[in-house]
Amino acid sequence: MTVTDELVSYEDALATYDPVMGLEVHVELGTRTKMFCGCSTELGAEPNSQTCPTCLGLPGSLPVVNAVGVESAIKIGLALNCDIAEWCRFARKNYFYPDMPKNFQTSQYDEPIAFNGHLDVALEDGEIFRVQIERAHMEEDTGKSTHVGGATGRIHGASHSLLDYNRAGIPLIEIVTKPIEGAGARSPEVAKAYVAELRELIRALGVSDARMEMGQMRCDVNLSLRPHGREKFGTRSETKNVNSLRSVERAARFEIQRHAAVLNGGGTIVQETRHFHEEDGSTTSGRIKEEAEDYRYFPEPDLVPVAPARAWVEELRAGLPELPRVRRERLRTDWGISDHEMQSALNAGAIDLIVATIEAGAPADQARKWWMGELARRSNEDGVELAALPITPGQVARVCALVADGKLNDKLARQVIEGVLAGEGDPDAVVAGRGLAVVSDEGALGTAVDEAIAGNPGIADKIRSGKVAAAGALVGAVMKATRGQADAGRVRELILEKLGAEG
Repeated sequence: MTVTDELVSYEDALATYDPVMGLEVHVELGTRTKMFCGCSTELGAEPNSQTCPTCLGLPGSLPVVNAVGVESAIKIGLALNCDIAEWCRFARKNYFYPDMPKNFQTSQYDEPIAFNGHLDVALEDGEIFRVQIERAHMEEDTGKSTHVGGATGRIHGASHSLLDYNRAGIPLIEIVTKPIEGAGARSPEVAKAYVAELRELIRALGVSDARMEMGQMRCDVNLSLRPHGREKFGTRSETKNVNSLRSVERAARFEIQRHAAVLNGGGTIVQETRHFHEEDGSTTSGRIKEEAEDYRYFPEPDLVPVAPARAWVEELRAGLPELPRVRRERLRTDWGISDHEMQSALNAGAIDLIVATIEAGAPADQARKWWMGELARRSNEDGVELAALPITPGQVARVCALVADGKLNDKLARQVIEGVLAGEGDPDAVVAGRGLAVVSDEGALGTAVDEAIAGNPGIADKIRSGKVAAAGALVGAVMKATRGQADAGRVRELILEKLGAEG
């Protein structure tokens, strides 16, 4: 029996149980150096080339707090409507794992830098759901383990493991929600919407690129079920390091179905960490989850407390950029579109692309049309994010300009976009290479129109008698003869002129 065979239907699960979620999002900050030493954070370096005695935890080394990391943490806390601590400190979270060179993680435990906040998120139908934030605290990342020789890339079945400590010590902010209750059947959607809104906020603050596919932002999905009418939470599972919006939603949905199946069968949920599998949306057991006391937290003796001056905090508050929800409402008004259309653009990851295309010279309606139409279709077909398509906002703006100048019609423009996506060069190069320019020579168009009229005398007679709607058939004939490269509007004008009809 496979894992998926053991699930109950989603509807049956929700008929009996209420989901309760907790989301823990780790954001890798975009600082030049690590959280407690001067080692570079640049990606792509040779393994273990960006380490020093401090981030390796060698005897006699002393950490120093990264000031930019603290500033970034405060900005995130303020943007999440959190209180900012007047005094907080770091702690040692003790556990052994090969990717932790010090055998402890420098983190914050009972004294986080930001706490008691909230983030309002919009669901697909426009409903606003408020997610309460428990805390946002500073810590350091672990190293990277690569398990070699197994079929799954995990430690089980591997012949050996390789360790790269370049990432050990990179600044992280962990953002922890309070228990998310009351979302019911929409719980997976709420989880996805929250992580999406948080990613937009982080990018707006400029503290991280928050690219989930590169591990710069990762979500741990904690989930439990409780029978309807019961107040006490059930035992939770924690699906670790989920790295896409779609996967956050799928992980929550799968765990709801899995928990319900176990509970319906009289079983007991084990508090554990679990791994998410992209290929089928399932999770599998990782390890039994430790409680806080198992980590033996104690204050970090080598770091002084952090006490942000109130004047500095208020200065950072005053300098916050326009936050995503406010910006979206402004853009929605500027573009003259509905809430639903703006939500669709957000869900597609198209807002920044549309803005950049407008800034490159395209009209707002045309920029939206191409990103939310042809390009969104290609994104879905290829299974990649819209921003990952090999076309730039500047190139889309150039396509819009060629259409506006009458050098392309919509059909040809789609072929140009296809060529750009295929790596044939920028739009002008694709037009030249494929010979896609609109036929604008009046003589050539006139000849094509004459041939269409001669070949369809019955339709021509209808148009002469005042039935101008029949002109569409002749326009189609001309477009076919010119391989779609004529201006359909101008063709219609010529047909009516030649047949003495008024459109």
